[in-house]
Amino acid sequence: MSKANVKILLVEDDANLGTLLKEFLTVKNFDVVHTLNGEDALKIFNKNSFDICILDVMMPKVDGFTLAAKIRSISDTPFVFLSAKSMLDDKLEGLKLGADDYISKPFSMEELILRINAVLKRNTRHIENHNKTVIQIGNYKFHFDTRTLCLNKKEQKLTSREAELLNLLCLKQNELLERSEALHKIWKNDSYFTSRSMDVYVTKLRGYLKGDLRIQIINVHGSGFKLVVG
Repeated sequence: MSKANVKILLVEDDANLGTLLKEFLTVKNFDVVHTLNGEDALKIFNKNSFDICILDVMMPKVDGFTLAAKIRSISDTPFVFLSAKSMLDDKLEGLKLGADDYISKPFSMEELILRINAVLKRNTRHIENHNKTVIQIGNYKFHFDTRTLCLNKKEQKLTSREAELLNLLCLKQNELLERSEALHKIWKNDSYFTSRSMDVYVTKLRGYLKGDLRIQIINVHGSGFKLVVG
């Protein structure tokens, strides 16, 4: 994907900062749509296709966290938070919502570009895998190519990272998937932020697989995870 094809939804209630960001990103060949509040942003998002969303946290009408939750409920589009708040609790809240990054204000324009490019690279990368058909996990059928997990006639659609993580666990079923391996293959780094993000995704996968009590994703303290089918 070239930068000229990358479409960004920028939601920033500070009109001056929003205008500066849009102008800078446009000069860098991104296609940017800027809106001032979460309510209008959701309407725009529902009518258009975006490659990444940049969301201010503190906004009128609909705050950034609420907007992100609504976006994630209908789309796998990656999003990044911008916030003047750098508290750990706020970053963790962003992680729980599936944020791809969290940038504390003030930040440099070049830093923003680097963060955007890193997120886009992670989300357009495909893990090499040997199965384009069906992987059996207990009573579940996992279709990696369509990112679906099926039990009887019920189908769960997975995000790209959920599918990639489950695929890695399947390839090492009943064996240890080292935390560092998963982080480098899926997130391309093993920072504290990405490590906590992976923990959130593991919790989600456990929830998706709870329909078969023989299936467990075991946390091997300090090492990684095991997908075990009893």
